[in-house]
Amino acid sequence: MSTRVFAARLAGTAVFDPIGDQVGRVRDVVVLVRSGRLPRATGLVVEVPGRRKVFLPLSRVTSMDAGQVISTGLLNMRRFEQRPTETLAIGELLDRHVELADGSGAAIVVDVGLEEQRNRDWLVAKLFLRRVTSARSGLIRRRGETVLVDTRDVRSLAGTASVQGADEMLASYEDLKPADLADVLHDLADTRMVEVATALANERLADVLEELPEDDQVAILTGLDLDRAADVLDVMQPDDAADLLAEMPTEKAAELLELMEPEEARDVRRLLAYDDESAGGLMTTEPVVLSPETPIAQALAHVRRQDLTPALASMVFVVRPPLETPTGRFLGVVHIQRLLREAPHDQIGGYLDTEIEVVAPSAPLSTVTRLLATYNLLALPVVDDNRRLLGAVSVDDVLDHLLPDDWREAEPEEADRAMDEQREAGRA
Repeated sequence: MSTRVFAARLAGTAVFDPIGDQVGRVRDVVVLVRSGRLPRATGLVVEVPGRRKVFLPLSRVTSMDAGQVISTGLLNMRRFEQRPTETLAIGELLDRHVELADGSGAAIVVDVGLEEQRNRDWLVAKLFLRRVTSARSGLIRRRGETVLVDTRDVRSLAGTASVQGADEMLASYEDLKPADLADVLHDLADTRMVEVATALANERLADVLEELPEDDQVAILTGLDLDRAADVLDVMQPDDAADLLAEMPTEKAAELLELMEPEEARDVRRLLAYDDESAGGLMTTEPVVLSPETPIAQALAHVRRQDLTPALASMVFVVRPPLETPTGRFLGVVHIQRLLREAPHDQIGGYLDTEIEVVAPSAPLSTVTRLLATYNLLALPVVDDNRRLLGAVSVDDVLDHLLPDDWREAEPEEADRAMDEQREAGRA
């Protein structure tokens, strides 16, 4: 009996070398879809440290199942680039519409079964499908029965011009961090990238968009209908939404701002008014802002918010009412390390750091960077002439602007060279 492995279950599987050291994790399976013959799997896309994806030929795999993959030796660390003849089993075959050869109707690919042959080839011999049923209105429903069939028993596996869903693919990647899922989307063809992004929930899509290169962000947002695009912008961090809208055509950006929730649009408009390389252009308008009378226990509860970055969760900004930016007078910050050492019922106003450096919204990036580095801070308050808190600049946003524009796409060595060139240019 041949060995059978399902592609979707391989996603995230650890890859080990012969001595048992983990070298990466499986992200996809590379398949050659051939006319008149069973598709053949040629290798695995493996993510190694540094978020680089490389190709592992199946000829160098000694053991493969849903629990682990063992290779024969060192991986070729050249970045994987998909060829025109290659298909990604998880990224492109899952959710594909096919027709059953017996005439019983259409189905959607839920998983792809790979079977090892006597000659050590791995063929796509089985497909796990969900039958498609039609509602009375003629709209497609996707809750038909599931069946396991031979690959030869389906037509059109090579793809059709119809729109493809993404539910099964995303189920395989549901545990990925937003940055890692962004890498998966970036490696897909443009049409497929938009299809997959459209299938994400608004909050998940917002997190992923923040991790994508600007051209991918624009392509995805443009591919959404206007109301959905506005909803996604509503749940993005205001500074990230402002950066994205700044890359859109002026008329399109104005239209989206009109469709956004008034409060969210107000913050984004305020950020768009600042220079991109200034503290105002870098800041977020949603740090943790509390009054000095707030108990320590309540402050700690606020910094546990899941949507906060570690940098913004490192301190509480203490102000007089109103507590929404622009706030009342800024009093200082309370560092979370300090709060963890004090009594939960104490008020945070008793532990203020009033000597923290502040910057004006017009302060240049160089000033913000120097202050963060000099005082070992993760965030800086941005205040106006009346010392009202306008927002906070976090170290992660500064890094985004210091790194080369294409840092998300560049190889680690290329990114290092680009950074060296920028440093040398700064010294000149």
